[in-house]
Amino acid sequence: MPFKIIKREITIEKQIDDFLDKTSESGLLYKHGVDAYLQGKIEIFKSKHAAIVELEHKADSLRRTVEEQLYSQTLIPESRGDVLELLENIDQLLDRFKGALWRLDIECPVIPSAFHTDFMELVSYVLEAVEAIIRSSRAFFKNINEVADHLHKVSFWETECDKVTTRLQKVIFRTEDLTLSQKMHIRDFVRHMDKIADVAEDVADRLAIYVIKRSL
Repeated sequence: MPFKIIKREITIEKQIDDFLDKTSESGLLYKHGVDAYLQGKIEIFKSKHAAIVELEHKADSLRRTVEEQLYSQTLIPESRGDVLELLENIDQLLDRFKGALWRLDIECPVIPSAFHTDFMELVSYVLEAVEAIIRSSRAFFKNINEVADHLHKVSFWETECDKVTTRLQKVIFRTEDLTLSQKMHIRDFVRHMDKIADVAEDVADRLAIYVIKRSL
């Protein structure tokens, strides 16, 4: 029998699933938004941006509903703190996806086409890291014994992000036809993207602790 954190509470389990779905969807919107921005398809970019803002509002509402139920129904008191912290940490990922598109919309960086392939590679690896933590979190609620099957992949993809980030920054600062301020502006966006994978790894580290606590 799989060991489940939340037993018999189908409604709250479905709400947590929906919350995780929305975090995953926000990553896809982020990827399409960045791609549209790089291609100069501003209307598509703005539609993805608007969609991710709306999705974040819905996810926040779901998270608050789950938190209220965990307290009002006195569910899983021995694990409640871990569950609440996990949901709040995952919510940070959605916030960062939204924030990244906000930064593009506000600052309008000029990113030369020579960097586009590396940018999209970094975005893809960031999404892989986030998807791995989403799958790990689902397992935490449905079958805690399967968490390890996904958790190690978060660190793998975070490392891949670091490799692309380092390579991309070197290329940026070795490009002669950019001013120093342009280089630093583009570099900041690279770091901001890479930070999402760092946050995913931080969530993974905490989740590993929650799993150990449940196994004691």
